Amino acid sequence: MAGRDFSDSEDEDRRMKRDRRERDGADRHREREHERRNRDKERRSHRYSDDEGDTGSRRKRERERDRNEDERSHRKSERHRDREDGDRHRHRRKDDNGDRSYGLEKEKNGSRTDGRSIKEKDEDGKVDGVKSQRQPANQEGSLNADASNLGRSGGVYIPPFKLARMMKEVQDKSSAEYQRLTWDALRKSINGLVNKVNATNIKNIIPELFAENLIRGRGLFCRSCMKSQMASPGFTDVFAALVAVVNTKFPEVGELLLRRIVLQLKRAYKRNDKPQLLAAVKFIAHLVNQQVAHEIIALELLTVLLENPTDDSVEVAVGFVTECGSILQELSPKGLHGIFERFRGILHEGEIDKRVQFLIEGLFAIRKAKFQGYPAVRPELDLVEAEEQFTHEISLQEEIDPEIALDIFKPDPNFPENEKRYEELKKNILGEESEDEEGSGSGSDDEDGDDEDEDEDDEEEEQKMRIKDETETNLVNLRRTIYLTIMSSVDFEEAGHKLLKIKLEPGQEMELCIMLLECCSQERTYLRYYGLLGQRFCLINKVHQENFEKCFVQQYSMIHRLETNKLRNVAKFFAHLLGTDALPWHVLAYIRLTEEDTTSSSRIFIKILFQELSEHLGIRKLNERLSDPTMQESFESIFPRDNPKNTRFAINFFTSIGLGGITENLREYLKNMPRLIMQQQKAVSESESDDSPDSESESESESEPSSNSDSSESEEKSRKKKRRV
Repeated sequence: MAGRDFSDSEDEDRRMKRDRRERDGADRHREREHERRNRDKERRSHRYSDDEGDTGSRRKRERERDRNEDERSHRKSERHRDREDGDRHRHRRKDDNGDRSYGLEKEKNGSRTDGRSIKEKDEDGKVDGVKSQRQPANQEGSLNADASNLGRSGGVYIPPFKLARMMKEVQDKSSAEYQRLTWDALRKSINGLVNKVNATNIKNIIPELFAENLIRGRGLFCRSCMKSQMASPGFTDVFAALVAVVNTKFPEVGELLLRRIVLQLKRAYKRNDKPQLLAAVKFIAHLVNQQVAHEIIALELLTVLLENPTDDSVEVAVGFVTECGSILQELSPKGLHGIFERFRGILHEGEIDKRVQFLIEGLFAIRKAKFQGYPAVRPELDLVEAEEQFTHEISLQEEIDPEIALDIFKPDPNFPENEKRYEELKKNILGEESEDEEGSGSGSDDEDGDDEDEDEDDEEEEQKMRIKDETETNLVNLRRTIYLTIMSSVDFEEAGHKLLKIKLEPGQEMELCIMLLECCSQERTYLRYYGLLGQRFCLINKVHQENFEKCFVQQYSMIHRLETNKLRNVAKFFAHLLGTDALPWHVLAYIRLTEEDTTSSSRIFIKILFQELSEHLGIRKLNERLSDPTMQESFESIFPRDNPKNTRFAINFFTSIGLGGITENLREYLKNMPRLIMQQQKAVSESESDDSPDSESESESESEPSSNSDSSESEEKSRKKKRRV
């Protein structure tokens, strides 16, 4: 101790000397600055005396300049002083840290030596005088021990592989350290299983959960279920189904969970904690649906909530009845009727908010529909038979012991025996022994069977094990490859050569056409590069031609979703394919040009399409193509002749976009349409008139054949006379 005091005083003297030197240097610097300032002032005063004849403005400028120089020098000295003070503080902190670390090292060394002396004095029986001097070292050692224990009790995360290695390193399986490690592993396993359970995998989670020691970790299981349900109330029915299955094998676990939830509900009701109350009420409702909790709990809870109704209590009661009203209708219809009468009375009193009144009215509508859409248990969560379930009856008035001590680790003196008992119980629950026997029996039968049956079974298993990619990862990668190839190519020939090298599975050719059209639509202006590339693919393979035809139909059906720029690019792309005969013209049959069948977007698409065709082919050649008699069936929808109204609309449309020349035939048809209609009507009337005399003549011919022959001869003679005239 004396040596340490001497070193501390020596360090303090050095520090004081260093501070004194720094202060002296700063004082000297300030003195030099002050002297320099005085010399400058004297020089300026001499100059002023020599220049007495100068004007006042010059003296003012000089004074301002001197003042600025003084301020600048003052600021510089202040900055220098602050910098020196900062350096001094930094050095002082470093020295203090160094002294502190040096002192700690000396204390540690002293504690080691003192520890040896304590041992020696313990052997001699002279420990009393030394204990008072070594108390800090002993306290430090106890803190380190507590920190190590804290890390192993769950305060610090331990990776699973490290935890398993630590468990293997422990030789004594009944020691408290080994029990602590198994407790941590049990807690993590239960939390992980409860957190990942859902309606689809609950049947797989239940065997894994029974594989854990639920008797030892029943407190952990209950706490994990309550925390998970509070975090995600939407999965309450899943957690209730999990608890229902566990309750069939371990009723004490279900009872403990129900007691804790009821206690949580009572606390939340007293504290006016609405979120926690809603979660607890929803959990109880689904436990009632699973018949883990008795329906008396539900009726008692509703009575408490509706005794002194407020907006929040009535809202919670409405939600509770919505969740478990279906099961209450079956188990206690009279009790549910009394609850609805109370709701009706609250509604007639009119003291609650309008929003809550609407909730009550909605609840009455749900009851009238016999709770359709709100089943007690979903089919995928109906895992327990009613005969196997243990139903617990707990009152809200009785005192409840939550048994919080079950959540805390405590060493078990009979730990190995209890673990063996649970292993036997687990085998009985999961039926591992029977499964092993069945597996061995089936193995012997397979050995006796033929090899052909084994091959068939293997093939069936392989077919079952085929993985179907629902994420469409391969499709996304293919689209990315096509996009990068199109964008990175210099011209359409290079792009076509690279795209043809891509291995496409059957049915993926459509993706190539879709990506090409998508890239074209994304450009700011139309690039002929895409049209030439699409033309090349249509001419290479007829499959691509058919796919582009499907794309045309699909794009035209969804043309109202495209922006104007994308619409223009798509129309020009298909106009290029039609103009180069890469795409057959019968695709125009999908366009019906009438006022009812078109929108503003589709009319813009048709306008740009035909304007591009007229620029590419010329109006005369375009008219010839549209007048082709073999294609008139495909063009009937563009040039409709079924109704004069539709005909006029088509003529006006093409005239307004500057393509009136292609409507000459349609105009002639519209001019001749009245005459054609009259002719059709005459033909119809003549056919009707011809039918009536023929019938009369037939009847007369049957009665009087001779008179008919005479009349026919006279008619012929009269006709001949008329011809001569």
